[in-house]
Amino acid sequence: MNAEPIAKTKAQLPPPRERILAAAADLFYRHGIRAVGVDSIAEAAGTNKMTLYRHFSSKDVLVAEYLRQSAETMDRCWQQLEEKFPDDPLAQLRGWLRGMADHAGDCDARGCALANAAIELPEKEHPARRVIETHKTAHCKRLAALARSASLRDPEMLADDLLLLLEGARVTAQSVGTEGLGERLMRAGGALIDLHEAGTRSALKKSKPAVRGR
Repeated sequence: MNAEPIAKTKAQLPPPRERILAAAADLFYRHGIRAVGVDSIAEAAGTNKMTLYRHFSSKDVLVAEYLRQSAETMDRCWQQLEEKFPDDPLAQLRGWLRGMADHAGDCDARGCALANAAIELPEKEHPARRVIETHKTAHCKRLAALARSASLRDPEMLADDLLLLLEGARVTAQSVGTEGLGERLMRAGGALIDLHEAGTRSALKKSKPAVRGR
């Protein structure tokens, strides 16, 4: 594996911790966590192992911080959706689906950094596992909250089903490619949302008292 050191003068370089995290994020995402050693990370960051361990006591701690930053980046999409579709939870939900479909169909992407890490790091005691589980659980709750705010039927079930579709699309991207994947995910996810929206309309219609003729 060829590391790519940051080519800047010393005065222009970010602090060592930032460089190490940036290098680790790039290498972990492109090559996998297990395949990347601290030597490669230190070289790519333009520093050394001693400095790396001064900021991160172990590779596991560095992995956990890398995933925490990845989760924070993903979480910014919620704020962007709120700003783009204020007071419209259904539009935010469909906007989330569009963004996920675009990412799943990106041939240059390697899927979700946290999902990839979950496969590589099955050990429950690994510090990264808590980061992964916390983020994934919060993601599902945010989707369910949007569906509930949009008055859709069975919001928790819809959130679960949408995430199952998304994770399946990510695996498909890695195994057979991304051609047409984004639009297939958009179509399937959109149909799910439509189904729950139709269920809400049906329930409302049944709840209305019948108007008797005079």
